[in-house]
Amino acid sequence: MSSYGDTAATFSATLVDEWVRQGVRHAVVAPGSRSTPLAVALAMNDAIEVHIFHDERSASFAALGIGTASGVPAVLLCSSGTAGTHFHAAVVEAHQSDVPMIVCTADRPPELRDVAAAQTIDQTHLFGSAVRWFHDPGVPTRDAAMTWRSLAARTVQAAVGLHPGPVHLNLPFREPLTGDVVDMPPPREKKWSDVIHLGPSENQDVSVIVSAISGRRGVVVAGRGASREVLSLAQSLGWPIFADAVSGVRETNSAVIIGFDAILRSEKFASMHIPEVVLRIGAPPASKVLAQWVSKIDCPVIQVRSSSMVIDPDHKVQFTLIGDVDSATRTLASVATACDKSWLTSWSKAEVAAQQVMSDWTSENFSEPSIARTVTSAMTVGSHLVVSSSMPIRDVEWFGTTTSGVTVHSNRGTNGIDGVVSTAVGVSLATKARVTLLIGDIACLHDSNGLWALNRRDVDLTIVVTNNDGGSIFSFLPQAQIVSNSHFELLYGTPHGASFEHLAATHGIAFERVTTVSELAATLQHGGTRIIEVPCDRFSNVSQHEALQSAVVAAVEATA
Repeated sequence: MSSYGDTAATFSATLVDEWVRQGVRHAVVAPGSRSTPLAVALAMNDAIEVHIFHDERSASFAALGIGTASGVPAVLLCSSGTAGTHFHAAVVEAHQSDVPMIVCTADRPPELRDVAAAQTIDQTHLFGSAVRWFHDPGVPTRDAAMTWRSLAARTVQAAVGLHPGPVHLNLPFREPLTGDVVDMPPPREKKWSDVIHLGPSENQDVSVIVSAISGRRGVVVAGRGASREVLSLAQSLGWPIFADAVSGVRETNSAVIIGFDAILRSEKFASMHIPEVVLRIGAPPASKVLAQWVSKIDCPVIQVRSSSMVIDPDHKVQFTLIGDVDSATRTLASVATACDKSWLTSWSKAEVAAQQVMSDWTSENFSEPSIARTVTSAMTVGSHLVVSSSMPIRDVEWFGTTTSGVTVHSNRGTNGIDGVVSTAVGVSLATKARVTLLIGDIACLHDSNGLWALNRRDVDLTIVVTNNDGGSIFSFLPQAQIVSNSHFELLYGTPHGASFEHLAATHGIAFERVTTVSELAATLQHGGTRIIEVPCDRFSNVSQHEALQSAVVAAVEATA
């Protein structure tokens, strides 16, 4: 891009082009300066009829009328400041009457907010709960160009979905407000993203999905919300299943790939096994390696979910099926056709090699990956495993074993370390089953109040604490190589020196400390509410992970 004006012009032209592709044909514009990039883009697109109203209130009700008569949202645009406030009555009417509308309020950039700049007010959630969706994408940057079309498509989908109504985009623009359209992100052959809502019957028309997956090489990414029905679907397709720790499908099966993160770290293997489609069932796993791989490869992503919450961090989802996941999976499995057998065979060989290396290495080396593998190996059918965010969930995802018949829980909605002990207590109270919690030292201390009265509760909860005296996950981030050692320890390492033996004694909870894999495996054979501390060396954690991952990569590449 030659200037910011060019970026804003291209961003706006992309939104308009995608809106047109989604069926939008009308725009109602209340003139102003700050809205120039989008106003010009609307005027320059011959497929859009632009209607000018000097009064914003009249403009908004005209847009309401267009949506009422056509069932298709009109784009409603105004400048920054109080201009958008005059839209409110029509937005509320659209909300109450289920009329689709795309409301775009131009805004000043962040540096002009809260400093009494002219025509600047707080436009965040300006219409409150009267809109189906609010979003402020920030000042347009070329780095975010791959998100522009999905943003435009989502506004239309949110406006015309099961509950039609107004959508609000707040669009800050920085001067200069004019520029040339340069290198607009290309459209897809079809609509950017389609949402298919499934009813209670399994006799659904999913032919567009079947066509997209049948006979093609693909992968199933199974996360929270998936079930064993995925196994039948993978068998029908001849695809591998990348089984997340909380997916419920981590069991011995030729299609199940548990070591997908480590396998995909092999650039050689990953580049030789590019899928033609990715089918994601449930929430995405924690693996950053997997996320980057999916983002980089040129193939559509199809998503099956039980709720309408949008999960598309890569802005690549082409189809979303919303409904009963088991029913949708069974329907697809009954009609889909398989690809060539060699596709799954190569993934299975890589998985066997990866798991053999992990078993050998973790049995010979005492490390946090070894703890994760030992804990998952010790789980019994009918029990529950709660895994903390930060390193524990990653180690279980990367290096854990099969957990057939075990329910695995992890607070991955926002990925926080807060309340993890209490979550495990809640799981124990609700299930009355044997529960194991794998948690790091910082997370355990963060929610030590969850231990209150634990020895008086009717639960069977074993808490395994990996104690490396600080926050080990930060050692894997770029900060570790950039910040000085003293500052890194102060800001990220955060050693605490706390005694978990004393913490357990304070709450009257049984306590054990183990220092070897065999000791941990032996003590996990017994139930009972207790804290098991496993001391670890935070300063060797990164090198241990790298050594294990390198060994897996070498074994995987030997199979390619």
